[in-house]
Amino acid sequence: MHKGLKWLAVITTLGMLFVLLGGALVTKTGSGMGCGRSWPLCHGEIIPSNIDLETFIELSHRAVSGSVGILVLALSIWSWKAIGHIRETKLLSFLAFFFLFAQALIGAAAVVWSQSDFVLALHFGISLISFAAVLLLTLLIFEIDQKFDAHKLVIDRKMRFHIVGVTLYSYLVVYTGALVRHTNSSLVCPDWPFCVNDSPGLPTNMYEWIQMGHRFAAGLIFIWIAYITYLAIKNYKHQKVIYWGWIIAFILVCSQVASGAFVVLTRLNLFLALLHALIISCLFGLLSYFILLASRSRLK
Repeated sequence: MHKGLKWLAVITTLGMLFVLLGGALVTKTGSGMGCGRSWPLCHGEIIPSNIDLETFIELSHRAVSGSVGILVLALSIWSWKAIGHIRETKLLSFLAFFFLFAQALIGAAAVVWSQSDFVLALHFGISLISFAAVLLLTLLIFEIDQKFDAHKLVIDRKMRFHIVGVTLYSYLVVYTGALVRHTNSSLVCPDWPFCVNDSPGLPTNMYEWIQMGHRFAAGLIFIWIAYITYLAIKNYKHQKVIYWGWIIAFILVCSQVASGAFVVLTRLNLFLALLHALIISCLFGLLSYFILLASRSRLK
């Protein structure tokens, strides 16, 4: 049933991941001004005559974002018509396209008028909301086969509190990480876990506060998810989607912390930096799915 819609959903979800990674690549390589102050043109041309690496990265990101934007719009409209009877479909369809459009506007404004680092740090987070909406929409589409009924889940109030709380908090962690990149604070603290291991005192300037603030936020979410995973293993052994879902979340947050540490220790290895962005995207998508399950489950 709806085989074409399923294919479109999967392709669009993967496309949104490329948009997220492309945006991270633009930031990490300093290619944001690769097309000068021109938007949507590049140096005033559709295809610039002189293309260096920064121009290629920025132009490619724009092309991918534009193409995926069309896919998101098509997925939103098709889903609205095909499975609009499912209560979450219309909201997710709207969120998916709205936030992708919003991140495009912020990106354009950053190119044409320039923006503060604190505003630019919102760019990745806004794209992340669009990705999460597309991912959830995809899961709803595959749910048509009724192989899994979320309404059969029973989630207690304590678990619901943690699901909502850690998901909202994860967005703050994402923002602090984006702020580290946009303020070029990645290597102001050359050691890990402390800023300077032989002198583990308080940060001495704004950039160190931003870097260490992000590390503190990341450490707290690691502890929080570890605790929720403990609760899931203890109390939800018979509800496999919750049981295994939180185990996967814990693996992802461990990988996120490890990749963040190695990004610093390897002095901004590009592959590890992109992996860092990919892992947090997957984790946020999973946490968003938990919210969907909690909203549908019976209360214990």
